[in-house]
Amino acid sequence: MTEPPKKKKGSILPSKDAFLDPQLDLFQNFLCNTENERDQLSNTIELWDSMPKYAVSAKAMNKLRTAEGNLPRQEMNFRHKGRDYSIRVTPSIVEDENGKDKSYYPSATEELVEDALRKIAVEQYAGFFDRPNFRSGVVFSLYMLRSELQRRGHTRSYQEIKRSLDILSSSIIEIRMPEDQGFMRSPYLPTVAAVSRTRLAEDPNAKWVVHFHALVTQGIDTLTYRQFNYHKMMALKTQLARWLFKQLVHKFTFASMLNSFDIFYSTVKRDSGLLGNYRQEKEGVRALTGAFEELQEMGVLAEVHREDTLGKRKKIEDVKFLLHPSPEFIKEMKAANKRLSSSIPVDKSHRKLAER
Repeated sequence: MTEPPKKKKGSILPSKDAFLDPQLDLFQNFLCNTENERDQLSNTIELWDSMPKYAVSAKAMNKLRTAEGNLPRQEMNFRHKGRDYSIRVTPSIVEDENGKDKSYYPSATEELVEDALRKIAVEQYAGFFDRPNFRSGVVFSLYMLRSELQRRGHTRSYQEIKRSLDILSSSIIEIRMPEDQGFMRSPYLPTVAAVSRTRLAEDPNAKWVVHFHALVTQGIDTLTYRQFNYHKMMALKTQLARWLFKQLVHKFTFASMLNSFDIFYSTVKRDSGLLGNYRQEKEGVRALTGAFEELQEMGVLAEVHREDTLGKRKKIEDVKFLLHPSPEFIKEMKAANKRLSSSIPVDKSHRKLAER
């Protein structure tokens, strides 16, 4: 795409200026040396990506559903920068593969879809930041989205992708601020729209537009995001390892060979929402240990040490993990720090590459 898509009367597209906003340039520009390095990078949004908003697995949903296919509202608590938040998720009602209405919470696949959409949004004339209407989003086709997921190791059918977009646009997330100071309520993706010159259901190249959640827009506006190795994150096999990786990107900003990062099992259980379905704590600890081992295998961590806190009858009450970063992770954190602090002038070179 060599120029912004043209907005026609009644179009679902934002104005041309939204694709050229200077704030969007900062979001799309990365500190890297080559186009191959740039291909591996994306942005993680500080508060939005810290929420346990994709925490219920498909297996857990099946246990929670009524005979009619309904799910209750889900409530979760988490802590961010020392402040306690809560979220309430009202599930979507989506037609399943048998043509019956069924409730869904956004889960692991929907998280992957959102991450892929944000990756597409860092490409020229795909992402937009509509400052007058304070909204951000991306223009794409299902073919583009499916290809992005596939090349990162998460192949999904067109039907599965459409269902995920339905779930994301009809599930409501309400975020309660600390000390009852306010709340925010909207779908995960406030707007999803599509238009085709032929039959939409038969056109994988139809033009789709998604508006990101207001907290993503706020992150773009206030620079509360960090560049990170998106390709490496997507290559991680478990949702817990992917969540941990994003948390380390935001919290282990001081990573060096001389520093370690300490994190407790109880903290991960509270803030991720991904360890609550285990019957025994030792099973949750085993899952968390496995996620850290996965981060080691992927070259994010060099070493992991654990210190157990035991209660009566030597029952594990909590576990502290001491995380030592890999040289590659240290390098990535330094680049992310420099990008954030130096207000890098926009490098147009990647745009020229995209135009070839």
